[in-house]
Amino acid sequence: MADLIRVEGLAEFARKLKRLDAQLPKALRLALNQAADVIVETAQPQVPTRSGRARASIRSRSTRTLARVSAGGDQAPYYAWLDFGGRVGPDRSIERPFFKEGRYLYGAYFAKKRSGEFPTILRKSLLQVARAAGFEVD
Repeated sequence: MADLIRVEGLAEFARKLKRLDAQLPKALRLALNQAADVIVETAQPQVPTRSGRARASIRSRSTRTLARVSAGGDQAPYYAWLDFGGRVGPDRSIERPFFKEGRYLYGAYFAKKRSGEFPTILRKSLLQVARAAGFEVD
C-alpha cells in the first residue's frame, strides 16, 4: 500500500515533489507558466504597438511556487507608462491618464479570474503534474 501524503499548499507540494525526484519541480514551474500564459495571451493584443517591443515584453516567468507575468524590463522600459499612465519626457510634458489598476495585465488577469478560466487551467496543470509524479489525486 502506498504512503499517504497530504499537501496543503503549493510550497509544500513543491517540496514533496523534490523529495520524489529533483526534476519534478521543473514540471511544476512549467505548469504554472501554462496558467500564466492565459494572461499573457489576453493582454498582448491589447497593448498598443509601434515597434512591438512592449507587446513582446509580456511574458510568463513562473517559479515553482508562483505563477508570474512580467512586462517591460530592458526591452521596453516604458511599459509601465503604457499600462498605468502618468507623466514622462522633458519636464514631464507627456501625459497619459493614470489608471491605478492598469490597462492591460491586471485587466486580463481579473477578466480571466472572473470567467474561471485562469483558476481552471491552474488546477488542471497542477493535477497533471501530481499525476505525472505518481500521486493519486482526490
